[in-house]
Amino acid sequence: MFVIKTVPPSSTQTFADDMPATHRKHQIEIDAMQVDEDEYGAGPSKRTIVTPGEIITSSKEYMRGHGTYVEEVNVVSSVTGTIERVNKLISVKPVRSKYTPEVGDLVIGRIVEVGPQRWRVDANGRQDAVLMLSSVNLPGGVQRRKIESDALKMREFLAEGDLLVAEVQAFFGDGAMSLHTRSLKYGKLRNGQLLTVPPQLIRRLKSHFHHIPPPCGPSGVDIILGLNGFIWVSSGTSQEKREGGEGFDSEGVYSDKNDDITPEGRQAISSVANLIKVLADQGIPLTDTLIEEASNWMNQNQLPIGPLVKNDEQRLLAEVVGVDVTE
Repeated sequence: MFVIKTVPPSSTQTFADDMPATHRKHQIEIDAMQVDEDEYGAGPSKRTIVTPGEIITSSKEYMRGHGTYVEEVNVVSSVTGTIERVNKLISVKPVRSKYTPEVGDLVIGRIVEVGPQRWRVDANGRQDAVLMLSSVNLPGGVQRRKIESDALKMREFLAEGDLLVAEVQAFFGDGAMSLHTRSLKYGKLRNGQLLTVPPQLIRRLKSHFHHIPPPCGPSGVDIILGLNGFIWVSSGTSQEKREGGEGFDSEGVYSDKNDDITPEGRQAISSVANLIKVLADQGIPLTDTLIEEASNWMNQNQLPIGPLVKNDEQRLLAEVVGVDVTE
């Protein structure tokens, strides 16, 4: 007789796919990540981690997927990552990799070049994305065909270094992303701070725009979770302004000037950014629910402004996420 024991993740484990097993307060997110119950795991905490060159299974029983190759009669891993199975398809999800885009993904990017009829955008992918002039809204929300005078004003819309939020609408023949901002929710970003986390930590959600209401700042804090690993934390606005309703500044969507933000508002943005960094450093998948709960925990405990000290980080992870990182 023998007994199989499940060993909980160690305190130093930082694999993005393993941490949700201890994320006990967010069962919906755990369920969304479940894989078939077999020898390849019944959830994130039981997924097998393999290294390049390691034999996974027989190619006679399973088909090879991404991150694997066939050698003789075996399916072999080509990357370091976790095994995933869909029916008879075996793949290995890398522990660390570049963002792999899909149509419909919401991404945050930075303009790196203004070209003829298009912008080149760094979207944290394997190659730069492309935003065509025909795929943006004109100032004031005017709906008409782009003309030559619009092409001459492209740098007035978006210049090198500008940040924007966009949606992946298609792919070019070479695999480059084609973006669009034809929505009042998309466009140039202002009044905030950019964070970079591993793309594997961002889950696909119903909405990647989230608002944390006061007392987190005088007007709350807005968060945009880009699936490419870029996160935008900015001063809060009303829902009507965010979605183009009453009070929406249609003429200022391409403005280069930030609005005046109170010291309290800046502190709120900094606090939310700091707690996102804490969660990301532990490899914990980021969702709007988790970030808001962590922010509420900080307000309830009336923690001092600034980066969290080590003891407060450990309390946050233990009480909100359920992860014990004590040494």
